[in-house]
Amino acid sequence: MSSTVGSDLLSLVYTSTASQPFRETALSHLLAQCRVLNAAREVTGMLLFRDARFIQVLEGPAAAVRALAETIRRDPRHHDMRVLVEEPIAVRRFADWTMGYRTLADGASSAPEGFRDSFADLDAGAERSTALRALAELTLWFRVRSGLPSAG
Repeated sequence: MSSTVGSDLLSLVYTSTASQPFRETALSHLLAQCRVLNAAREVTGMLLFRDARFIQVLEGPAAAVRALAETIRRDPRHHDMRVLVEEPIAVRRFADWTMGYRTLADGASSAPEGFRDSFADLDAGAERSTALRALAELTLWFRVRSGLPSAG
């Protein structure tokens, strides 16, 4: 993956709802397809899926990211796509991932105070600062779970 540092990099974060239940095998197939296509477009990012909801971060050349977002918007496998954040970036958060993926498993164990296990607050037309904070939390969570070094 070329670095594309210093060029027109864009980060776009969206959320959407699955149109029908996704089995793990369907998600695996979707990810395999996305990884190949994203590598060719120099797009990196992360995909989270929980309770029929997707949250995805796309980053790469601005034109490629915007074109991909429009393709995703027309995909019948989901609906109610809403862009939460679209901003230029100087460096990729997920430079090593053509598409990192995690399921947010439902757990009965209680979470520590302050722990975010949902991004439902982003569904209610969150302010930009709320969406940016959620993106930072998602990035940190994903890096910790993936064993990647924190961007600092």
